[in-house]
Amino acid sequence: MKKRTERNKKGSTKLKTVFINIGFFFLAQIIVAITFSFPMVYYGPFVNIRETLVTSAMTTLSHQYLVTTFISDKEINRIREKNKIDDNKNSDEKAIEVISQKEEEKYKDPREGITYIDISTDKFKGYLLIIDDPKRVRVGTTDKLGKSGMKVDEIVKRYGAIVGINSGGFEDENGQGTGGVPLGVLVEDGQILYGKPGVVHSIIGFNKEGVLILGKFTLDQIKEKNIQHAISFNPFLIVNGEPTIKQGDGGWGIAPRTAIGQRKDGAVVMLVIDGRQISSIGATLKEVQDILLKYEVYNAANLDGGSSTTMVYEGKIINKPSSQYGPRYIPSAFIVK
Repeated sequence: MKKRTERNKKGSTKLKTVFINIGFFFLAQIIVAITFSFPMVYYGPFVNIRETLVTSAMTTLSHQYLVTTFISDKEINRIREKNKIDDNKNSDEKAIEVISQKEEEKYKDPREGITYIDISTDKFKGYLLIIDDPKRVRVGTTDKLGKSGMKVDEIVKRYGAIVGINSGGFEDENGQGTGGVPLGVLVEDGQILYGKPGVVHSIIGFNKEGVLILGKFTLDQIKEKNIQHAISFNPFLIVNGEPTIKQGDGGWGIAPRTAIGQRKDGAVVMLVIDGRQISSIGATLKEVQDILLKYEVYNAANLDGGSSTTMVYEGKIINKPSSQYGPRYIPSAFIVK
């Protein structure tokens, strides 16, 4: 009976994988059909559709042929340059006034001070969390840093946290990485765990006061600014209240998204949007930026999205990661304790 159950489970898993692969196959066929049946998408008046197709395809490694077959390199570069993001400014930490609770007033229930909002539309499924006290936010890491990663829910459990989202990028050569080696900088509890001296890194982190710091800094500057928790990723979406995407969709196409931001009162906003699925195709960076602006976010940055996009709340993964193998193994996460 036990062997039969195990065979049934294996068969169910294989069947699930087959259906997922079939789903991706038909999606690809639809895209190709549109590509060959409607050349006006490329050469006609549908500028927004053409530019979104170009930016979506060119941010992948396996589907760039969908545009390179029909559009010249010169035109592709023009479109990508048009959708370029201007995120070369650093955030002003003095503009944020953190309203943080005193130690003796800490929450008895960890869910207090956290607001959950479903931001789903007819295009995508998305979720947003608002954390009133930014000092509850920190970086959590895999217990085998440098060797292998952990899933977001495992990192959350490791730290006894209540919230977790994936954060920075990591080495993943040929899609075979173990998720244990972060790219750029990794800072936890004021200790710089990763980062090259003398190099200017793109920083998304929090200082001792709970202020979200966005900017390009060296390791020495990270120490000077007393940054306690940080990772590297890009681009920044909102800096000092100003959106960085002035025209176009942001140049990264449509995909699953993860982002983090902070309002002027210090409250931290975490966002995930599912993608690459029939029920949720994903979002552009411009759409993510617009959502964050709607919730009065003053500084915000894009985090590692795609198949890494994962949000955990109250011990459960509340979104649906796009990878057919489930949540990815990653080196770090932004967590809330």
